[in-house]
Amino acid sequence: MRILLVEDETELAQRVAANLTRHGLTCEWLANADDALAFAADGFTVLVIDIGLPGMSGIELVRALRARSIATPILILTARSSWQEKVEGLNAGADDFIVKPVRTEELVARLHALARRAAGHSATRLSAGPLSIDTASGEAWLDDQPLALTAGEFRLLRLLIYNVGRTLSREMILDQLYSLNSERHGNAVEVLVGRLRRKVGPDRIATVRGLGYRLAA
Repeated sequence: MRILLVEDETELAQRVAANLTRHGLTCEWLANADDALAFAADGFTVLVIDIGLPGMSGIELVRALRARSIATPILILTARSSWQEKVEGLNAGADDFIVKPVRTEELVARLHALARRAAGHSATRLSAGPLSIDTASGEAWLDDQPLALTAGEFRLLRLLIYNVGRTLSREMILDQLYSLNSERHGNAVEVLVGRLRRKVGPDRIATVRGLGYRLAA
């Protein structure tokens, strides 16, 4: 899952981004609405937007994103808990809101819920053929037998299951699993796919020559 955090408080943004990364999410951070407008359509799973942004407010940013037909789920961060502000944010096009300060576990749970809903799922346990994962517990199974996966392997399997039957390019996988400011190795995706194949079976993840990888339904 690739998250865009739009937050102007540097210390808070860095702390949130670091916490999301520790929970297996990829997080990019921007400090203003103008940059977010230019960047928001770049393959993010969920957008997390602070209401109190300088210049264009978070509410205005949500309206502008929806006016551009950007349908990515949006979670609003607010320092105030007034119901009027929450209603305004939801009416602007946001999907959920959370009041700062927020516990990382709650934020992560809400992000997973938004991602599942956008992918057409309601339960935390998702399946594709004989493969299953639980997005809340981080567990995985093959034919109902537990799979011992590394954090990176689980993140890749989760991405593939969210997009089952769809071909994902190497670049898309790279962006979803590794932030732009992290160290990226050219063959990181190939190595990770190879490791996951050894655990789930070589035929379950197809290589679509010249296009990328696809998990069979």
